[in-house]
Amino acid sequence: MDKQKGHVIGTVLPDSIAEEMGIEAGDLLLEINNEKINDIFDYQYLVQDDHLDVLIRKADGEEWLLDIDKDFDEELGIEFENGLMDNYRSCSNKCIFCFIDQMPKGMRPTLYFKDDDSRLSFLQGNYVTLTNMSDADIDRILKYHLSPINVSFQTTNPELRCKMLGNRFAGEALKKVDRLCADGSGIELNGQIVLCKGVNDGKELERSISDLTKYIPNLQSVSVVPVGLSKYRDGLYPLEPFDGEDAGKVIDLIESWQKKIYNEHGIHFIHASDEWYFLAGRDFPEADRYDGYIQLENGVGMMRLLIDEVDEEFEIIQKEASDALKSLNREISLATGRLVYPCIKEIADKAMALCPGLKVHVYEIINEFFGERITVSGLLTGQDIIKQLKGKPLGSMLYLPENLLRSGDNYLLDDVTTLDIEKELDIKIGIARSDGHDLVRDLFGL
Repeated sequence: MDKQKGHVIGTVLPDSIAEEMGIEAGDLLLEINNEKINDIFDYQYLVQDDHLDVLIRKADGEEWLLDIDKDFDEELGIEFENGLMDNYRSCSNKCIFCFIDQMPKGMRPTLYFKDDDSRLSFLQGNYVTLTNMSDADIDRILKYHLSPINVSFQTTNPELRCKMLGNRFAGEALKKVDRLCADGSGIELNGQIVLCKGVNDGKELERSISDLTKYIPNLQSVSVVPVGLSKYRDGLYPLEPFDGEDAGKVIDLIESWQKKIYNEHGIHFIHASDEWYFLAGRDFPEADRYDGYIQLENGVGMMRLLIDEVDEEFEIIQKEASDALKSLNREISLATGRLVYPCIKEIADKAMALCPGLKVHVYEIINEFFGERITVSGLLTGQDIIKQLKGKPLGSMLYLPENLLRSGDNYLLDDVTTLDIEKELDIKIGIARSDGHDLVRDLFGL
């Protein structure tokens, strides 16, 4: 009997149903309940049943048909080598703001892959433009109730969206949102607008916000982030950076809409990313205005959350570890990007004020690799850190932000490792965690 090649099982979780049934890493999953599996969503849908006939092919070619009774929604306890269980869909757009087009040659190949896959939106929180989605894809999202889906809107003006995405179908793709947000769909969405000066800001931004409010409550939030501009833009669409005055206008527009939408729907809905507040030199909004930090991974509210967590942890440490602070003798250093440097420096100063035996050097790393307009910590490279910290006082440990590293390993964007930095600077490297409580404890070495 002809069978599909199957999906390679990468991990079997301890004490799981799969382990009990003798499934092992390297086995192939062929079918569940006589259904072939195209991707992770077929798998997750089929595996919910309380009775499963699972067809497995072992390493020696023998096929096992496993009769499994379990609780509804109980997991089998297997993870696949390919998390999507299918090929990733690449982007078919030519966006005027694409950061991948602004990277130099010679970096690792995976950094040049442009994904635009709705399945990754559900699994990893990636933002998709909808231009790659067919009606069948929408049907599957509705059938499997895949939610939330994160959508890169940029603008609700169809003609302008075609221009910004470099795709003549980009305006038409917006109609897919109508199906996703139809009454009774139950699908949740989050949105993003990458703002480009003189393109989709001003009146166009106001139009977009107004248009998108009709999708509440399915559309839970929309973030507005400034376009990132590297120094590698030769031959690309001419875009200019926003200045402090521009940022103030963006914030004022967004905050005026927040008040209106909150009065009507009870949520703030439209959010300015932290970069706007840094650029305008304004205080961050209070925590309540972030609606539970729903857009945290998109740079919305990260600093407010960090500041509040840091203040909470300082209070806890003063109560629970005051004796330890009195006897502490510690000198360390932190490296961070230009954007958050003032905030991190203020946190370090507070820590030193609490503990006279603590000395913290905070270093602002200029992004020479991508250009000085790139100010976020997550895009710093190892070579810039090494070059700019050579010969500087670093103490007993240099802490680097955890968002510098590729998930699951110790490589930075330019493939420099933390071990390389340790060797070049002759210093032990620590990873400063983004949680404010952990960051404070890192400073004190607790």
